[in-house]
Amino acid sequence: MLKNLLLITFIVISFAGRVYSQSSTSIGQELNAITTGVPFLTIAPDARSGAMGDVGVASSPDANSIHWNAAKYAFIEEDISLNLSYIPWLRNLVKDINFQNMSGSYRLNKNQTIAASLMYFSLGNITFTNISGQKIMDFKPNEFSFDLAYALKLSQNFSGGITFRYIHSNLTGRVPTADSGTPTKPGNAVAGDLSFFYTKEMQLENKTGRFNLGVNISNLGSKISYSNDSYYDDFLPANLRIGAAYKLELDEYNSITALFDINKLLVPTPPFYGPDTTTTGELVEHGLPDDVSTPVGIFQSFYDAPGGFKEEMHELMYSVGLEYWYVNQFAIRAGYFDEHGTKGNRKFFTMGIGVKLNVLSFDFAYVVPTAGRQNPLANTLRFTLGINIANLGE
Repeated sequence: MLKNLLLITFIVISFAGRVYSQSSTSIGQELNAITTGVPFLTIAPDARSGAMGDVGVASSPDANSIHWNAAKYAFIEEDISLNLSYIPWLRNLVKDINFQNMSGSYRLNKNQTIAASLMYFSLGNITFTNISGQKIMDFKPNEFSFDLAYALKLSQNFSGGITFRYIHSNLTGRVPTADSGTPTKPGNAVAGDLSFFYTKEMQLENKTGRFNLGVNISNLGSKISYSNDSYYDDFLPANLRIGAAYKLELDEYNSITALFDINKLLVPTPPFYGPDTTTTGELVEHGLPDDVSTPVGIFQSFYDAPGGFKEEMHELMYSVGLEYWYVNQFAIRAGYFDEHGTKGNRKFFTMGIGVKLNVLSFDFAYVVPTAGRQNPLANTLRFTLGINIANLGE
């Protein structure tokens, strides 16, 4: 029951969970999505990035940079910043799932900034039953993570950041597994991010521009387990994100920024199994075994796809976004996210607006349904309220 619940949770969050037996004649062309524990860590927590196709590793720094690239905090303009976000998640499927996030930063001096965030994900109410269909209890599964980050400016244009993360996931309320009767428990894990950010002013013809480049390796840490049986250990969604952005100042009132991110999970690809004629189990027919340690899994993720290099390329996710600002007070945003059909098939357009005042800012994002596709993400809304605490007395 526990393994099934984890898989269902993953599907509800990222709709990438359809994995089934494959034939050797079409390796790399079938559904072979990568599943992990606590996939809520991959949800874009803020409306600004959510309106631009989930880009963020190289965007200009703000209070939510801890999720995308903590190194950006070294270049943040605000001395103290705070953002609060709320996302009614997958309301096309379930009415009581929601995601909440609070992020903030404090600039110690011109070269150093610290930040923290709290993400909370509620999966609504679930009724647990036994193998006979009898009700055991009602329970509200929930997960959260708490982050602390430090960013340091290493040169005039380059910075580095490090993030420490504690993760708590309570999906079962200690209900025993149906297959073995083993009591379950909340999952706990620790992880860290390592990030870098480069920014430099550049001229394009006679106009001023700024080029940003960002790299973030996130969720490097222990596996997470929901029982005392190591069989149920799951990888965290370790991820490599690389991206670039270019902001062009059109004139003193108008600016536009183009952004591009590439994502790859640093998690082993599920292999294809063939029957083992000598035992009652199965042997790996294509790919590599995915029951490995976290460090091995990270390196293995670059070359273990059963379909070879072609399938490895299918595991890349792409995000593009545009952000237009008028007098640095009103923003219009749009973007697109693309994931290969065999790795989850998430494809969606996004759009949104932003308003920035002296103390408060408000961002809104909306996921636009892709024509001809039934997407559980369709019509998803994101709301973010920002507070520039340093300006409260002005």
